[in-house]
Amino acid sequence: MSKYLSISLSILILIQSFGMDFRDLAHIDDLIEHAQFHSDKYGDNFLVFLSKHYGALEEEHSQDHQEEKQDHEQLPFNNHCCSHSIVVYMVNKLQVPVVNTVPVFNYTTNFYYLDNYSFLEKSDIFQPPKQA
Repeated sequence: MSKYLSISLSILILIQSFGMDFRDLAHIDDLIEHAQFHSDKYGDNFLVFLSKHYGALEEEHSQDHQEEKQDHEQLPFNNHCCSHSIVVYMVNKLQVPVVNTVPVFNYTTNFYYLDNYSFLEKSDIFQPPKQA
């Protein structure tokens, strides 16, 4: 059971690293249906279809066929989500004046030691054996 769980999580991480999610996998049938539509109407093979929707001919195809815009929005792998983190480092040239404070030392110490365990060394239980 743990092997199946680890394999499924590994596949999930692999799919997400390619930028896909489960919504894209659910729309694979729309991709195949639209590819069949292009094959019937325009005579495109699958590679030309991919080029028209995901490659170099994408912009030209979207301008020429505005009537298919609703179908194109349903195709998978069209989510243009990007999550970049931008880190900004700013150097401030204005220097904050440093306030020099005098450290306060407390020399009044109060040490008082009370030996509370001295009675233990006098009892016989903690002494080494007297006969060997």
